[in-house]
Amino acid sequence: MNKLTRRNFLKTSSLIGTAGLTGAFSQLLPSCSTQPKKITISSVDCTFQREPIIRPFGFKGIYHTEFWVAAALIESTSGVRHAGLQTQSLAWCDLDVFTAHSEYDGNMLHFKTLDYALQLIKGQSFTNPIEIQDAIFHDVHKYGQKITNNKNLRETFTLASMLALDNALWMVYAEENGFRNFDEMIPHEYRQALGNRHKYVAHVPLMAYSIPLDEIEDAVDQGYFFMKIKIGSPGTQKEMLEGDKARIEAIHKLIGHRTTPHTMNGKIPYYFDANGRYEKKETFEMLLDHARKIGMFDQIAVIEEPFPEEEDIYVGDLGVRIASDESAHTAADVVKRIQMGYQAIALKSAAKTLSMTLRMAKVAQENNTPCFLADLACTPNLVDWNKTIAARLDPFPGMHEMGLLESNGHQNYVNWDDLLTYLPYPDGSWVKSKDGLYHLENDFYEKSAGILKSSDHYLGLFDS
Repeated sequence: MNKLTRRNFLKTSSLIGTAGLTGAFSQLLPSCSTQPKKITISSVDCTFQREPIIRPFGFKGIYHTEFWVAAALIESTSGVRHAGLQTQSLAWCDLDVFTAHSEYDGNMLHFKTLDYALQLIKGQSFTNPIEIQDAIFHDVHKYGQKITNNKNLRETFTLASMLALDNALWMVYAEENGFRNFDEMIPHEYRQALGNRHKYVAHVPLMAYSIPLDEIEDAVDQGYFFMKIKIGSPGTQKEMLEGDKARIEAIHKLIGHRTTPHTMNGKIPYYFDANGRYEKKETFEMLLDHARKIGMFDQIAVIEEPFPEEEDIYVGDLGVRIASDESAHTAADVVKRIQMGYQAIALKSAAKTLSMTLRMAKVAQENNTPCFLADLACTPNLVDWNKTIAARLDPFPGMHEMGLLESNGHQNYVNWDDLLTYLPYPDGSWVKSKDGLYHLENDFYEKSAGILKSSDHYLGLFDS
């Protein structure tokens, strides 16, 4: 590929308007009348570290035993040099790839896709990272299909493999153009979707299949009030349904009576995630009927991905807010899912790339569909990328002026405390949550949560 050519990857001209910025801080930002400079990439590199986890991580009826953290180094001809990161959660990206290979081999295929994408951009020039994504996505996806031997490779596999590259590009882009913070960096057409500056973001922990009930109760005692609970238990569809019914009933008996000052109704909200495990709508409706029977239904704030995306099941008549996560690969998919009755979108700026997340958030807001941020085995660095978006989205329905951010790394990584020290600002006031909330002071916004600064630890991997 001799030149970066803009592909009609998303047909975004019909989706992206020219709306201006709204919100309390609109006057703080420049008009963006100056065109970003042309940046040329002189060198690239990548590496990874394997991170052990506390217990097998239950997901889509299977289990991860470790996570890989990959780093991508990008240097411009002017000497600006940054390392972007990604965590690899292959079962989320593409379950077929995960089950067709050993866990190590599957992770290596994902890492090789990152390396291929980096080689495509070496020596190329760009004026913004979104331009790069549009130019190479098709070629990278074809490469992923080839090395995984999977013609139906999910686009989330490719996007997640390009995350470290995309993050590094945004960091280089910001420094090359002298942007002082995240708000200045974001192109004007996406700012309305990120027009808030919340003082708080709810910290949503994950309660996977293997999390004991007493840990769920302990989390509520610690101040967590909005928890993500995995459903879609392992086994057949019948076994799954019975397992899920028992699990949600036990949880409701344990914490259903607890109260919180952070929701409009004062009750603990439930956030369930099925990861597409329910093959038929009728089976899922049985679970909802059980929730009604035990008095739990009215506290369900959102249910994520009950059905396999290829089934195209309408969800607008289920009586509960259904969110799209892995079925919304791109901005075009957001439109499709909204038409199918989905009433929320789980964004993953630390999985589907910031470039794609900006477009998805914009389309969702234009269609009055709330968004929140979902984790993907995020390290602290990547949590702050997600946090940066969650802090600027419109408040999630039923909440008191705050966004939602799932973050479960502290529950899963053996070396979580060490990973915290890799942050550019490990003592930042925004890094750790308190009483179930991330407290976002002025320094969070002034320092862009540290996401535009490279981690000395990960940069150092390329210097040894």
